[in-house]
Amino acid sequence: MNADPLAGLRDWHSPEAISWWPPAPGWWLLLVVVLILVWTIARWLVRQRRRSAVVRLARRELEALRSAFADHQDGRRYVAELSRLLRRLALVRYSRERVAGLSGRAWLEFLDATGGQGGFVQGAGRLLVEDAYRPVEQAPGHQHLDELGRLAARWVDANGGARA
Repeated sequence: MNADPLAGLRDWHSPEAISWWPPAPGWWLLLVVVLILVWTIARWLVRQRRRSAVVRLARRELEALRSAFADHQDGRRYVAELSRLLRRLALVRYSRERVAGLSGRAWLEFLDATGGQGGFVQGAGRLLVEDAYRPVEQAPGHQHLDELGRLAARWVDANGGARA
C-alpha cells in the first residue's frame, strides 16, 4: 500500500476560455454612453442642417428680392418685402414671444441687438419703418436701398447660428 499518493492526481490543465457573452457590466455601461453620445451628435447635426437650410433659403430669397427690384424699380415694395423676410427669419430663429409684437423702433433695436450692429436704428435700416409713411415722391434713392440690402444680408449671415 505504499502506492504513490500523487499518481491519482490529474495533470495540469488550463481553465476554460472566458466567454465573450454576456459582457461585463462595464461594457454595458460603455454601450449606453456610446449610444447616448451618437444620438446627441446625430440630433445636433440634424438641427445644424435645418438651421443652415433656413439661412440658405433666406439668402436665396434676398438675391431674388434684389433681382426683382432691379426689374420693377419699386423701392417701397422692395423695402416691404425685405422687412417681411427679416421678420420671417427672426420668427424662425428667435422665440415668437420675443419677436412677434415688435414694431417701429423696438423692431429696429431688436435687429441691431441680434446682428445689425447699429445699422438699423442709426443707418439704412430705418427705411424699414420710415418708408411705409413716406410719400412716393420722397422714396429713398437706390444707394440707400442697396445699403439696406447689404445690411439685411449681414443680419441674415449673423443669424445663422444657434436658436436664442
